[in-house]
Amino acid sequence: MAEAIALAKELNDMHALAITLWHAGVLGYFERNPAKVERSASDVIELSTRHQFASWLAVGKVLRGWAHSASGKTAEGLSWIGDGIVDWRATGSKISVPCWLALKAEALYLADRISEALEAIREAQALAERSEERWWSAELHRLRCVFLAAMGAEEPQIETSFREAIRIAKEQKSVSLEKRAEATFAEYRRQKASASGERGFRLPL
Repeated sequence: MAEAIALAKELNDMHALAITLWHAGVLGYFERNPAKVERSASDVIELSTRHQFASWLAVGKVLRGWAHSASGKTAEGLSWIGDGIVDWRATGSKISVPCWLALKAEALYLADRISEALEAIREAQALAERSEERWWSAELHRLRCVFLAAMGAEEPQIETSFREAIRIAKEQKSVSLEKRAEATFAEYRRQKASASGERGFRLPL
């Protein structure tokens, strides 16, 4: 990513630079590194504001919102994510909205607004089914499990959704999402085994 960013700057290609900065932010999100995401998001927002790149400005806001939420500033983070999703939809684009809603759901979970987080996942899953854009479907199912577990849902419902997340990841040959779903499922089972009659479990994102 550093080479791509350097090359875009060398070529003075501002659109390519916006794309590479955004991808650097996404990689930071995959690494669960809020500081890295915030740096990339700030650069994308500044560049996109200067050159009027509406789409990259919108997703830069979403990434900044996730970074703030993951750093403990959930109210501010949710505001950025909400504005970013609205601005993204205003461009007329419908792709990637399920992923943006997943980031919103994570922020809601961190703000202890679990039922709203689950509703955001339901919306994301419905959009993914309608558009057939299913590249993030395994993660949507995994997050749904996290939220159901926090709400103390019935075990069969949670386990079915975990297995669906793992199945989809395997079918799509997404090793990282498969491992993430399996790790969260294992943590759910560990907490459940050590719980004494408790129903709600706080699983890591």
